Amino acid sequence: MTKASAAPARKATIDPNEAAHFGALAADWWDPKGSSAMLHKLNPVRLGFIRRQIDLHFGADEQAMKPLAGKSALDVGCGAGLLCEPLARLGASVTGVDAAAENIAAAKSHAAQSGLAIDYRAGELAEQQLGAFDLVTSMEVIEHVTDPKAFVGELAARLKPDGLMILSTPNRTAASKLFLVEAAERLGQVPRGTHDWDKFLTPEELAPMLADAGLEVIAIEGIAFSPLSGLHLSSNKALNYILAARYSGSV
Repeated sequence: MTKASAAPARKATIDPNEAAHFGALAADWWDPKGSSAMLHKLNPVRLGFIRRQIDLHFGADEQAMKPLAGKSALDVGCGAGLLCEPLARLGASVTGVDAAAENIAAAKSHAAQSGLAIDYRAGELAEQQLGAFDLVTSMEVIEHVTDPKAFVGELAARLKPDGLMILSTPNRTAASKLFLVEAAERLGQVPRGTHDWDKFLTPEELAPMLADAGLEVIAIEGIAFSPLSGLHLSSNKALNYILAARYSGSV
């Protein structure tokens, strides 16, 4: 069989239990004091990193209001659109994909109220009829899928040759087990059952998955917490980290 006629089978990566867990939270996803309160605190930190990488990668003016004007962005595991909406406001033509139909319904409703045109879709990324994007993001999602390597491959397949990918995920360390799983869930900072520490990926595990998909990490920072600064970007990756990647050899 020739290479052209032997396209690799797309592998499902959605865990139905994970989709049901997050879908059940859809109703108050946009409530900064609700079950997704931690995401509301985390989002501005992520956006700081994302904006800096956008400016560096695409050569955008750091003072520009819409550095993604004329560009396309895909957010995978978008939930109810906490990242999609800021990306749209930065000028991008945005598509959001999530495993839970309930989240997509909430995302569509909120985008309509906000006057934003965002293409939201529910289901497996591999089953979506999508082209390639300038920016591909996936925040705190890879630790919830059934096959992280296959998931990275699907993300890479949606990235333009000169595009930018940004991922964030908890690190698998003793500190993350104590603070992100045991303490945060026990204290109600995140809903019970949100995290499975054994599925967390270290940077040393994620980088080879990206490399296998033809990508290289070009920037990585930790997302740390302190009583004085709250959540912030840091060289300390013990709890969580966010990284930018591009195709190897691309400029």
